[in-house]
Parts: sequence; structure tokens; C-alpha cells
Amino acid sequence: MTGYIFRRILQAIPVFLGTTFLIYFMVFAMPGDPIVALFGDKTPNPAVVAQLRAQYHLDQPFFVQYLIYLGGIFRGDFGLSFSGEPVTSILARTFPVTARLAILALLFETFFGILVGLISGLRKGKLFDASSLAVSLILISLPIFVIAFVGQYVFGVWLGWARTTVGSGAPLQDLVLPALVLASVSFAQIVRLTRASVIETSGLDFVRTAYSKGLSSRRVIPVHILRNSLIPVVTYLATDFGVLLVGATITEGIFNVPGVGNTLYQAIIRGEGPTVVSFVTVMVLIYLVVNILVDLFYGLLDPRIRYVK
Repeated sequence: MTGYIFRRILQAIPVFLGTTFLIYFMVFAMPGDPIVALFGDKTPNPAVVAQLRAQYHLDQPFFVQYLIYLGGIFRGDFGLSFSGEPVTSILARTFPVTARLAILALLFETFFGILVGLISGLRKGKLFDASSLAVSLILISLPIFVIAFVGQYVFGVWLGWARTTVGSGAPLQDLVLPALVLASVSFAQIVRLTRASVIETSGLDFVRTAYSKGLSSRRVIPVHILRNSLIPVVTYLATDFGVLLVGATITEGIFNVPGVGNTLYQAIIRGEGPTVVSFVTVMVLIYLVVNILVDLFYGLLDPRIRYVK
């Protein structure tokens, strides 16, 4: 197991370097001067422009800029935004909000998605199965902003169960509705994935053998069917957690959530290159770590999997 962990970490290093290089290239190697763009229609003082370029190392060759940025990452220094605020301070302020939103959405989609998918798979062809498939198809077909606006109107305006926008400090109760909206599409995917996996696993020989030995459904379903059906679901959830962290931009914008997605969108609009690159780099790191942890978790779900040297 130790050797496998070491190999997975080694495999993640070139992925991290390649991804950060592409991100940095797309932000800073494209035509245009981000420093001049800060002044809009005004004509900047050449001395001020030169000072800002030197401050952000934009007067250096591209590869030198990237190496300086990479060295800062390993020291825990993500640089300064164009407003002069350290990017780490912006991350410290916004990331906990997005993390709470993503974790809450992940809990919703995992619990309800697996539960509905399991019942649907065990009741294949019945009314519950047909209804769950229809609902999941509708959720997959609708754009996330449509679901968000409908959720705001139904639960916020019509029923009055939740606030339509997130309040100051992003309290947990205000994040419930945005988390449900954010989890809606993934919930539908998990339902369909769990249903298909349960149907396939239910027809395997070891399940029929378990029933023939006299084991009850209370024993066979959670231990033999559900446990072996969760492997593809866990794989999806691992990748989806990274998607939730990065892809919450629309939901955070509609519900005015002061998180990473909303801040990243504003940084892109303003041309805040250091903020954009640093935010996406943190997302890449989280994505890689989560995938390594999920690979290790496979052995707990399926005893046939053994990571040996």
C-alpha cells in the first residue's frame, strides 16, 4: 500500500506541473497587457506601468515568470492581486464559504442520490423507478441557472422557507438552498449511475449464492449489492467534488454567495491574472488529493482490490 501511495503521488506531480503551466500560459502569455488594461480608457504613467510590471514580474521572460510563480507556490506564497491584497488572504476569506457550500451539496447528492438510485434499482420497472428516471432526466436537461431561479422563486418567494440571497458571513442555513440547487444535476447523475450498478450487481452469481444460502435481504442488499455497486459512484463523487468547488460560479453569483466561484468570476472580468491563476491552482491541488484518496478508498469497498508491490 505504501508503494502504491508513493507511485500515485509521483504520477500527480507531472499532472500538477503541466496543469499549472497551461493555466499560467493561458492567462499571461496571451496578447495584451494586463497592467495597461487596469487603467481602462485612461493613459497610464509609463513609470507607474514599469513599476507594476516589475512588481508582478511581468517584465521577465515568460518561463522566468512561471518559475518565480511556481517557487512561490512551494513557499505558500500565491502572490498579490492587482489591488495589492495577498491572494492567500482572498482565499482564506472565500474558500471556507465555497467549501461549506460544496460539502453540503455533496452530502445532499450522495445521500439522496444513492438512496433513490438503490430503491429504483431494486424496484426496476415499477412506478418509483419510472418516476425517479423522469425526475432525473428533467434535472439533467435543465440549465443550472434555471433550477436556481426556480428554487429562489418557489422556496424563497412563494413558500418563504429560505432566503433568496445569502446573508453576510454566509451562515449555514442560508447555504441550504444554493447547495440543493448545486447538487441537483449531480443528484440526477448519481441516481442513474447507482440504479444501473445495482441492477447489474443484483444479477451476479455471488448475490444469487447469498440468497440461496438463506441470507435475508437486510444482509444481502447493504453488504453484497450496495457495497459492490458503490465503486463507480465513488469515482463519480470524487471528480464531482472538484467540479462543485470550481463550478459553483453560476450558483454563487445568483445567490450572491461570497465564495471562490463568485470571486473568480469577478477576477476574470477585471483581468486579475494573479488571482485567477492562484485560485485555479488551488482547485487543481484539491482535485488531485481527492482523487488519490478515492483510489485508496477502493480497497475498502471491494476486498478483491489489493494494492501490492
